[in-house]
Amino acid sequence: MNSTNYANGSGEEEVYNDQRVKKQYHRHSTQQIQQLEDFYKEYPHPDKNQRQQLSRELGLDQKQIKFWFQNKRTQIKAQNEKADNNGLRSQNEKIHFENLAMQEALRTVVCPACNATSLADEDKTHILRTLRMENARLKQEYQQTMDFFSNYMGNPAMESLKKHPQGEGVGVSPQEDYGHIPPHSENLIPPHDSTGTQELDKSILIEAACGAMNELIELFRVNEPLWIKSTAEGRYMLHRDSYDKLFPRSTHLKTTSARFESSKDSAEVDMAAIHLIEMLLDVDKWKDMFPTIVIKARIIESIDTGILGGLLHLMYEKRHILSPLVAPREFFFIRYCRQLNSSTWMMVDVSYDFGKELQDAAPIRSWKLPSGCMIQDMSHGKSAVTWIEHVQVDDKSLTHRMYRDLVGGGQAYGAKRWITTLKRMCERFAFSMGITTKPKHELEGVISSLEGKQNVMKLCHRMEKSFCEVLSMSDKLDFPQLSDQSSGVRVSLRRSNGAGQPEGFIVSAATSLWLPLSKENLFNFFKDENKRAEWDVLSSGNPVHAVACIPTGTNPGNCISIIQPFVPEETKMLMLQESSIDTLGGTMIYTPIDLAAMISVVNGEEAMQVPILPSGFIISDDGRANKGVGSLLTVAFQILVCRNTLTKQLNMESVATVHTLISSTVQKIKLALDYSD
Repeated sequence: MNSTNYANGSGEEEVYNDQRVKKQYHRHSTQQIQQLEDFYKEYPHPDKNQRQQLSRELGLDQKQIKFWFQNKRTQIKAQNEKADNNGLRSQNEKIHFENLAMQEALRTVVCPACNATSLADEDKTHILRTLRMENARLKQEYQQTMDFFSNYMGNPAMESLKKHPQGEGVGVSPQEDYGHIPPHSENLIPPHDSTGTQELDKSILIEAACGAMNELIELFRVNEPLWIKSTAEGRYMLHRDSYDKLFPRSTHLKTTSARFESSKDSAEVDMAAIHLIEMLLDVDKWKDMFPTIVIKARIIESIDTGILGGLLHLMYEKRHILSPLVAPREFFFIRYCRQLNSSTWMMVDVSYDFGKELQDAAPIRSWKLPSGCMIQDMSHGKSAVTWIEHVQVDDKSLTHRMYRDLVGGGQAYGAKRWITTLKRMCERFAFSMGITTKPKHELEGVISSLEGKQNVMKLCHRMEKSFCEVLSMSDKLDFPQLSDQSSGVRVSLRRSNGAGQPEGFIVSAATSLWLPLSKENLFNFFKDENKRAEWDVLSSGNPVHAVACIPTGTNPGNCISIIQPFVPEETKMLMLQESSIDTLGGTMIYTPIDLAAMISVVNGEEAMQVPILPSGFIISDDGRANKGVGSLLTVAFQILVCRNTLTKQLNMESVATVHTLISSTVQKIKLALDYSD
């Protein structure tokens, strides 16, 4: 029977044989050791399948692989314990020298009355007692700190915290990695647990957050050669070779189709920095600020980081570009916000390893490298914001070819989109509060108070959020999704949740298409009241008229409209509509609303429970630089099909009706624009 011991790190192997006592030494090759070291950085605890893979690749026995990793972990632990002991020894020596210094000070203390170095015994006793009490207090504080750190012993993440208790320079160096996230999905978020084994992970969270902050500060500080400007699109992106030299790390997505996206943009926005930070750190306000990007978000856990001078959250987020032909992106990440000086804040996001809790999840396709924003207060209620987005993704197979230029070019989720959306929403907020110096809204006798205007704007914001959430069409539904792959129309059926929606079963349908028009011309076409009858099948050919218009920005197209009924006989129904356009695209979202409900909203009554079922359009660039003018249009409708039991026959009839409605609308739009495929 053979027994084997593999020396750690060196790869040296000792083989004992019962028939001969002589030791045989086998040393792993330099290449084998390097591959094992690289693998250890990402997977210090490889499972059986990973060990089998390494065995095949390196030509080593699986037991050799297993023992090498065991010994490597033992070596790392020993190194950490040695470092911890050295730190404790240094602190003990420091306290010892403080005691000696206090005793010496006691012997040489000067009497202020006689300028003599001798004091009465009672005075000496009082001073000695005071110094001893102070010394005891310092020892107690030190012990409490070390007890706090002892929860993380065996983890090198805490060493930097011990050296920098105030958070200055804390964290991994920019060259260090941030771990590897396993497969996951939103439905597999682990339960919150702030005790026990979860305590060990907090040190890793803190270290990763500090390392990401350090890297982001460097990305903001350095321009060329780290950042280069695209000649075709005019946007800034990272020079990959320069970045890899400055921040070397292994890639997180191992597939050949994975790619990096990076971008940087900046702008001045109409909001004070302190209010911006408040919104960015409140998950609900975060979603409200970016309704066309952030479909879902939640805080998994908040970490008390008083020693770091900042706030840290463990978060989940789902992003979307508002077309059923593009899969959303999901991230589990750390968000760390820190005030750098009296007028500057920094917020960084970085993907985090959710670890062993998510073993049965779907493959990961999105990984966030250090990204975030720097916010500088400029007084007068304005802020200068610089934004950086840096991710690794593998989504080509999940993106329709129509959107591959937009998504693959980094424009769909890039920094410019975040900055542009932030600027628009800050401007909208300023208009809602009546603090802008721009022209007032046109009331025409319909809305007579600021409170009424703000109430209408709140209702429209909820309308936009509801519309964007529906467009994702990726969640598990109460009924199976029904889609027509040939026409590109996607249809889904769901039961309303009762929160601000009509009660019953709702059919949603959406499709996207390319049109040879600029986004501005396409937006103006939909905004033109005189042309609405040409595409809106619900108008039955009747003209429409806006009885009130509330501007939400300096662009005339950014406004809320209350529209008279399409059909003259329907005097008790109105249409509430909000439209907006920016440098990246436009939206027009509308919903029918009962006259009585509209009156209550205008009069300042509660608007959050008014049932709405929005439909509308999303317009964006096609992402095709130097390939002519073109835009991508998404059309989406929602219809309440029944309030009670839904039979299989009614199910199919409802789907067919909505499918016909959206197909007919698309054909009418093409006809009105004189365009055919």
